[in-house]
Amino acid sequence: MFSPYYHWSGRGDPDNHIAMNVALYGPRGGWCMTERGRSHLARDHDNLVIGPSSMHWDGDSLRIDLAEITAPLPKKVRGTIRVFPKVMPQTLWPLDAQGNHAWRPIAPRAVVEVKLDNPSLSWKGEGYIDSNAGVEPLERGFSDWHWSRAHLARDSVVLYEGQRRDDSRFAMGLRFADNGTISEVELPPERVLPKTLWRMPRITRADAGAPVEIRRTWEDTPFYSRTALKTRLFGEQAEAVHESLSLDRLEKGIVKLMLPFRMPRRG
Repeated sequence: MFSPYYHWSGRGDPDNHIAMNVALYGPRGGWCMTERGRSHLARDHDNLVIGPSSMHWDGDSLRIDLAEITAPLPKKVRGTIRVFPKVMPQTLWPLDAQGNHAWRPIAPRAVVEVKLDNPSLSWKGEGYIDSNAGVEPLERGFSDWHWSRAHLARDSVVLYEGQRRDDSRFAMGLRFADNGTISEVELPPERVLPKTLWRMPRITRADAGAPVEIRRTWEDTPFYSRTALKTRLFGEQAEAVHESLSLDRLEKGIVKLMLPFRMPRRG
């Protein structure tokens, strides 16, 4: 959805603008998002192949085999990620009245195993899978949104809100239990986080009076930020992943001209 090449092509053939996005944070990390054409795409019910990388669902886990190159400084990223969902709700949430945009939390809580050869890294912990889908560009439907997800002791919480182009807002708070139960919850009070170096606005939610600590800003770009937070939600201390997206900024031509430095195209 961020592809400048897809935008410049007139958005006629999404299968001709595909990429496997990998973000590794830390001194040995890097960013991979090489766009490829439709000749590098193969897929069926349980498999997705994009160039040299692939995903396969075996019935119990999602296996991701990576063979990518970082950009702008080229380094190999090779290895395997396995995602074991604890629960897989089938609910789809519309994000606008027309039904042009929808969001699905495919696996709001999962065990993730990472084993990489390049760089040499291994990790096991909790993770998440979700999906956005739509029939029009995101920037046509929204001006911004803010999203966060936190693991609590017995369930996971997702907080999702944003501004639509018609000046209305959407906002939802959801708790996902390991038994598959989904509960809508009232959003905690709003907190305005400090802007990033790119001056990206960031808004989150936390219990009244509770401190919110920015542990690390992983991604700081002209239109998007990803942040690790230490917060308190519904009476529990929590580690959260937070994202802010400015579609107004993404629409700017200068931003699209910057994207190929992080998102080269091959084939």
